[in-house]
Amino acid sequence: MHPYENESLPVEERVTDLIGRMTLEEKAGLMFHTMVAVNPDGTLYEPDSPKGMFPSTDWLVRDKLITHVNILTMAPVAPQQIAEWHNRIQELAAGNRLSIPVTVSTDPRHGFIDNPATSAAAGGYSVWPEPIGLGATRDAKLVREFADIARQEYLATGIRVALHPMADLATEPRWARTSGTLGSDADTVAELLAAYIEGFQGAQLGRDSVAAMVKHFPGAGPQLNGEDAHFPYGREQVYPGGRFAEHLKPFEAAFRAGAAQVMPYYAMPVGTPYEEVGFSFSKGIVTDLLRGTYGFEGVVCTDWGLVTDADDVMGAPMPARAWGVESLDRLARVEKILHAGADQLGGEYCPELIVRLVGEGRVAESRIDESARRILRDKFRLGLFDGRRYVDTEAAARIVGQSSFVAAGLEAQRRSIVVLTDKETLPLAEGISVYVEGVDPAVAARYAKVVDSPAGADIAILRRAAAFEPRTEGFESFFHAGRLDWTDGELQPFFAVDDIVPTVVDVLLDRPGVLTPVAARAAALTASFGASDEALLDILFGRATATGTLPFELPSSMAEVEASREDVPNDTANPLFPYGHGLH
Repeated sequence: MHPYENESLPVEERVTDLIGRMTLEEKAGLMFHTMVAVNPDGTLYEPDSPKGMFPSTDWLVRDKLITHVNILTMAPVAPQQIAEWHNRIQELAAGNRLSIPVTVSTDPRHGFIDNPATSAAAGGYSVWPEPIGLGATRDAKLVREFADIARQEYLATGIRVALHPMADLATEPRWARTSGTLGSDADTVAELLAAYIEGFQGAQLGRDSVAAMVKHFPGAGPQLNGEDAHFPYGREQVYPGGRFAEHLKPFEAAFRAGAAQVMPYYAMPVGTPYEEVGFSFSKGIVTDLLRGTYGFEGVVCTDWGLVTDADDVMGAPMPARAWGVESLDRLARVEKILHAGADQLGGEYCPELIVRLVGEGRVAESRIDESARRILRDKFRLGLFDGRRYVDTEAAARIVGQSSFVAAGLEAQRRSIVVLTDKETLPLAEGISVYVEGVDPAVAARYAKVVDSPAGADIAILRRAAAFEPRTEGFESFFHAGRLDWTDGELQPFFAVDDIVPTVVDVLLDRPGVLTPVAARAAALTASFGASDEALLDILFGRATATGTLPFELPSSMAEVEASREDVPNDTANPLFPYGHGLH
């Protein structure tokens, strides 16, 4: 037995021994954390063609020596099949020279929103509100319960790194990633974030933990005009209110809670003392601020795709997010990331570039060893070299989505719903005649008599998505960006129903929508942040009490949004509803 295989030895001794046995190629393989597809039947993805978003799993693990993968399930995959897939990729990696286990990660997969870049719909996992809905509860105990249940479900299926939580503040209303945040108030977000990390990791990272990769350092909320940094037009992050330090507060709470890993964002800061390059390219951000000022010793992983242009991402080309360093070639981009202080490159699989940088004397192998040590330390602490390499697939089927977990998620959905207005309409009386749009009639029939037209109803219940500006094709089309107000054409169907019968409207607020015209007319108006029809109707019919409060203010007009400052929370001049509003 090699020392690194001896579970009784201290982790640092095991790490040192393993690094001493590794080739440069094997160390470089550790430093890439890339996407991999999971077939619906739980088998390893092996494409017929080398082109496309996902390469061969066998090629990644055996030839590229990749040991960190971010799973994407583009079609529904049952949790037991994810567990079976996990064991297959671990078996594949066990055949390599040093049998280094694979660390599997995922974006959030316990909510409703399905965006390949940011989150997956729950599938067979328990279903909870989006993170912004957890923020609407303002309940750290509930957030810790969510994280602990998600940890158990991840652990059962072999997922050991959560590519979340987002510590970003929702200060720019138009930002497409608002739904992944915990809200706009730094102190509240800090409290909830600490509970989130404790639920996933426990008191310290161990065999029963899921490592939390907190993102996006140093706070990704203040995007210029709310445009997202996945795209060239959203590459700038601005601080017109001088609030750079305020966006760091949630990260400070995350570090106190023991967050294992950190991800910087794509964006480049404008008008600050820091170099105007993407945060992962910035030594001032990664080495001086994160590691120096805050003393962070864990893994730093870049956001996905900073180095390589992609020919086809969801049907359209997508350039590397090398903001501020677009003129550098791939080799120089990797060099700058390493000199900045990052340990892993997300969404990439080009370890040969690191090997070349060392061979040319541009990066010292001792620098590679520093990152390898941090990365391996987490693998050992998570027990991946020991009893946690494989999972019990039958147990996964029993654990994931069990009734108590589902019930807890449903209760959290109820508690996240915010009643914005009520013109003496709620609670609705059970058994009345209702007309519904956006609500499953079979679910509504458990509360009332469902009729086919507004004319025959006592009340109408409409569920709507918040307004957004559709963007082009491919990857960009998954992001809700741009305007927050509905057009006249989008409002007309609501007005047509409301002209006939009093109408209750629920709006899914993945961003702070401008609801002014609807609020003026609706008999009652609610906000949801990822909630089932059952959860909503329980609130509307009084089977459950509304306790949610707005996790951000709701602006009264787009003009006021455009006049607000991107880095300042709740900054519109005359909000329709203030932060914290909610009728109980």
